[in-house]
Amino acid sequence: MGDKLTGLSAPSEAVAPLAEQAAVSRGGLGDTAKAYLEVTKPVSVALLVFTAVAVMVVAGAAHPLSGGLVLQAVLAVTLACAGANAVSCYVDRDLDAVMGRTRRRPVPAGRISPPARALYWGLFLFVLSLLLAWDLNPIAWATLWGGMLGYVVVYSLWLKRRSVWNIIVGGMAGGMPALFGWAAVAGELALLPVLIAALVVLWIPNHIWSLAIFYRDEYARVRVPMLPVVYDIRRALYWLLLTVILMVVLSVLIYFAGDWGPVYLGTALVLGAVALALSVHIYRYPERKKAWVLFKFSSPYLAVLFLSMMLDTWLR
Repeated sequence: MGDKLTGLSAPSEAVAPLAEQAAVSRGGLGDTAKAYLEVTKPVSVALLVFTAVAVMVVAGAAHPLSGGLVLQAVLAVTLACAGANAVSCYVDRDLDAVMGRTRRRPVPAGRISPPARALYWGLFLFVLSLLLAWDLNPIAWATLWGGMLGYVVVYSLWLKRRSVWNIIVGGMAGGMPALFGWAAVAGELALLPVLIAALVVLWIPNHIWSLAIFYRDEYARVRVPMLPVVYDIRRALYWLLLTVILMVVLSVLIYFAGDWGPVYLGTALVLGAVALALSVHIYRYPERKKAWVLFKFSSPYLAVLFLSMMLDTWLR
C-alpha cells in the first residue's frame, strides 16, 4: 500500500493565519467587493452551475421549462455553491495560509478580516439559495442542503484532515448541482440524473488527485492526507486511473440510459479516450508536470461533456 506519512494533523492556528500575523491595510469598496467575490471561488462555481444548467436542459425535453424557472433555479444553485465555498474558505483558513497556492486568498491574506465575515457571508448566500429553492420544490431544496452538508460538514470539517478517502466521500457533494438541475425542472428524481451526478462524483478524484500530485509537497507540509501524500505515487496513480476508467465507462452507460443522439455519444467517446490516454501515460511515466496537464484537462472535459448533453437535447 505504500509508505504512509505519520502524525497527520492540521497546522495550529498559531502557525497558520498570515492574516493574524501581519497588519493589512484596508482597501477601497472595489477591493472589498472583489475579495468577497473571490472567496466564493467563482471559477469552480461556474463549472458546477453549468452542470446544473445542462441537466435542466435535458430535463426540459420532457417537462415544461420556462424562463422564470430557469432564472430562479440558476440563481439558487449559484448562491448555494458560492455560499458553500465561502464557508469552506473560512474552515480551511489555517491551511490556506500555509500553502503557497492558496495564501493569497482573501481570508488568509487579510482582505476579509476578521475571518468570521467570510463565514457569515457564505451562510447568508446559502440561506438565500434555500429560500429560492423552496419556492421551486422540496426535492430541489433538499439537494442544495445535501451539497452544503456534503462539502462543508463531511469533507471540510470531518474527512479532509482525517482520511485518505476524503475526496471520495466528500466529493459526493459535487454531484448535487446536477441532481438539483433535474429536480428543479421535473420536481422529482430519476435514474438518468442520478447517473449524471455519479459521473461528476467520479470526475472529482481525477481533478483533485492530479492537483494534489502536482502540489504534493504543500499538502504534505500542512498534513492533509490526500491520497498522493499518504501513499506512494504509483499507488495513487493506480487509484486515479481506476476512477478515470469508471468515469469513462459511466459516461457511455449514460448514453444507453437516456434518449441521446450521436453528439453526446461521440463526445463521450472522444473525451474519454483522451482522458484515458493521459491517465495511462502518467501511470506509466509518473512526472509532476504530467499531473498538471491532467488537471488542466479535467475541467474542459466535464464542461464539454455537459455541453454535448445540451446540444444533443436541442438537436433532437
